Amino acid sequence: MTMFSCEFAKVDAVLDVILGGYAHAPGLRLTLEQACRIWSLGDARCQGVLDALVDAGFLTRGLDGAYGR
Repeated sequence: MTMFSCEFAKVDAVLDVILGGYAHAPGLRLTLEQACRIWSLGDARCQGVLDALVDAGFLTRGLDGAYGR
């Protein structure tokens, strides 16, 4: 397996954890800082995943900056 494939596997695992978190906690709203802390992610990776989920229509981002369903 190449490093490139490994990075995809890591992103896939991160997505599973974040999707599961929001699916199991209706009404969950997190700021970027909170999400990074809860899921032990660096700022850039966390921001990228959350923004991708907003683009996909799974999450929204409120005026307060919090991400929610």
